[in-house]
Amino acid sequence: MRIVVVGAGKMGYSIAKLLADGSYDVVVIEQEDERRQVVKDSLDVLTIQGNGCSPEVLDMPEVRNADVFIAVTDSDEVNLVACRMAKAFGAKHTVARVRNEDYTDSEPLLLNKTLGVDLNLNPERITANEISHILMTPAALDVDDFADGKVRMFGARLPNDFKFLGVPLKNVRLPGNILIAMIFRKHRMIIPHGDDILEPGDNVYFVGSQEVIKKFEVNFESTYDKLERVLLIGAGRAGRMLAQMLEKQGVFVKVIEKDKERCRILSEQLNNGLVLCGDGTDIDLLTEEGITEADCVVCLTDDDKLNLLLALLAKHLGAKKTIVRVARNEYVDLMAKVGVDIALSARLLSAAEVMRFVRQGGIVSVALLEGAKAEALELQVQPGCKVDGKTLIRAKLPRECLVCGIVHDGEASVPNGQSMLNAGDRVIVFAQTEVVQDVMDMFAGNKTL
Repeated sequence: MRIVVVGAGKMGYSIAKLLADGSYDVVVIEQEDERRQVVKDSLDVLTIQGNGCSPEVLDMPEVRNADVFIAVTDSDEVNLVACRMAKAFGAKHTVARVRNEDYTDSEPLLLNKTLGVDLNLNPERITANEISHILMTPAALDVDDFADGKVRMFGARLPNDFKFLGVPLKNVRLPGNILIAMIFRKHRMIIPHGDDILEPGDNVYFVGSQEVIKKFEVNFESTYDKLERVLLIGAGRAGRMLAQMLEKQGVFVKVIEKDKERCRILSEQLNNGLVLCGDGTDIDLLTEEGITEADCVVCLTDDDKLNLLLALLAKHLGAKKTIVRVARNEYVDLMAKVGVDIALSARLLSAAEVMRFVRQGGIVSVALLEGAKAEALELQVQPGCKVDGKTLIRAKLPRECLVCGIVHDGEASVPNGQSMLNAGDRVIVFAQTEVVQDVMDMFAGNKTL
């Protein structure tokens, strides 16, 4: 599959890297030679210096008739025009980064109908949705639903009093047939086996039916109280979207933002929330506004280093939980090491959307875990594929993956070695990123877009 990425900025680089690591044939188009050279020197992709909207560039053999054309420059308008032009030059599917919601709010399908954009990528909305999802599950580091909500993945950091610490997993009996799908310990991924044990501070991903997982979450609620009050620092696009989402779910939102215009816009959008025009690093302001009373402090400024400083300052002043949005993927691990509860990379979240789109045809959903070190995939077993009609023990899947949920005839179950895989079943698989393509081949016969 040949995928063309227009724009070698931070997001374009992240998407190209993820696709190249997934063994796709990637072509990157970038006008600025310095940016292009960085991609050329560090990624196994073909680079072209030029304008992604230029007919001369789009008619090049390496670009014309692309399977997927992804435009992620800093300009919404350039991205939209590039996708429309690419369709004229034979691109089968197009993806455009469109941050301005004026283009999408009133008529969500207008871009597809008029410009042929198959996927609209809005990093701020994706980030706000993810933070809202996590906040509404207070004990979670990460939470994702699969199989139309029948199966839930719940990621949590183990407290010191978790009752199964030090017990070999073969002797652990979790309630309601819950499966431990993956363990991250000191940023090292462990596919769990019977002799592995759980340790305090592990990031552990549990999988089970949504109803059972909801009951299981109470084991971690001693760590965080029920969400009632949230303090947001930063009222950019993501901050404004998140504030409105949380308010609709009954959460009292207080927002601190330096920019007066941003404050004005958000104050008109909120009904009950409070918007303060001030400096989020002002200790007196944070103290006066009751930072210790907030159930969570979310740092969403445009500066990664400032977000880290704000989160650490919030912790120092007694904040119960901190969430930080970062742009640079490599900062995700650093944030966890210095005490930030949850760090989310907007680029990785957007890249996950692209990966899910690219891997259609057997792949139903994709979630990137722990800075893209692993993936949670929802696949549909294709008729005649390598695992069709086989039990898990006979399927010969890579050791670096684990099947942790099967939905057969609408019923979700946690499998064992004798569970059968049948065409049409939905299967939730956790896998190291390096073996994802091999797993896809076995389930879907390498069928993509």
